[in-house]
Amino acid sequence: MSKSSLSRREFLKAGLTGLATTGATTILLADELKKQKNISGKPVDKSNQPEPPGGRREGFIYRTLGKTGIVLPVVCMGVMNTDSYELVRAALDAGMVHLDTAHNYLRGRSEEVIGQVVKGRPRDSFVVATKVPPAEGFNEKLDLSLKRLGLDYVDILYLHNLTKRETVLAPENMAMAEAAKKAGKARFIGVTTHTNEPEVIRAAAEAKIYDVVLTGYNFRKDYIKELDAAIEEATAAGLGIIAMKTLAGGFWDKQRTQPINTKAALKWAMNNSKITTSVPGMTTFDQLKSNLEVAQDLKLTLQEIQDLRLGQTANLSGLYCQGCQRCLPQCPNSLPIPDMMRAYMYAYSYRNLQAAHELVTELDLPGNPCAGCETCTVSCAFKFNVREKLIDINRLKAVPGDFFA
Repeated sequence: MSKSSLSRREFLKAGLTGLATTGATTILLADELKKQKNISGKPVDKSNQPEPPGGRREGFIYRTLGKTGIVLPVVCMGVMNTDSYELVRAALDAGMVHLDTAHNYLRGRSEEVIGQVVKGRPRDSFVVATKVPPAEGFNEKLDLSLKRLGLDYVDILYLHNLTKRETVLAPENMAMAEAAKKAGKARFIGVTTHTNEPEVIRAAAEAKIYDVVLTGYNFRKDYIKELDAAIEEATAAGLGIIAMKTLAGGFWDKQRTQPINTKAALKWAMNNSKITTSVPGMTTFDQLKSNLEVAQDLKLTLQEIQDLRLGQTANLSGLYCQGCQRCLPQCPNSLPIPDMMRAYMYAYSYRNLQAAHELVTELDLPGNPCAGCETCTVSCAFKFNVREKLIDINRLKAVPGDFFA
């Protein structure tokens, strides 16, 4: 069968046992070997260990989510870009017991799909997380999310997309999260961050009220050492860490002719043993199959390591913006460049025009955001042609929102 044509029937016919790696020899580069902190295949003493929701699956690698005590496989499912009941159900049945969503994903459709999939299942057999921005209407949005999910509570409630220490520690934000937990609407609370992650993670640990942080984490970040240090400090304080954006956009080019080796990217991220699990978005059964294989084997091959270095060797900029914000003081028009680059990734990598449109519309830039600049003075860490991408993605603002409904 072709790589892109795996159907639900073929996925089920293959059987979960067939998803284990074939035992091909893995050759590790010396500098990468040090990073591979959790190599599968070694016997594990399972006595007196807490059980993951639904029980352990043979061959899966499991870790504990900080002080929550929840045991999860190293790969779970992000439900941002799909409304396929069959795909979400297959992931859950295969052992990816943690489903990650948000109030605004697919305009609520994501939560509705999850609600239908988990309906009738034992409540302790799955873990659901959702995200709500800490803003006016927070409680109403959370209640609507619970209604869509058909749940009395979510396992993890995140304050969504925090970028600064002061927003993490803002008394009103902490009060929102604590009140939801006290009311029984969330077992655990946390924050998510796409930008300035080390500062946000350290602030979450300092606050002493949060249980989990969902953070951007992938092989492309040029400040990975600082991010690793913050993660280590946070886990020492009892915080559970979950990784997102592990696939770094999924493609090196806008035309999607040069895919990133996403299997290698996911392995790379999860070789940080301080990270409990990851929630890559999935839209096909091929992606599910590949991610299930990673959940059982984190060893990187020589070819996979070389694939991850392609961006450097071929001078490719990719579609992923790391949100470092170094561009902001360089822009004379003070444009929200990282947010626009994230919308660009949503459109051209994820093919989620709805999410891209919502973000671009929310930013409400003028028709030509780069007016007044004959040349762009912004020097991007990833060598993006910032002006070209800004003008390109801003065109979405002119499209009526109901076009994407």
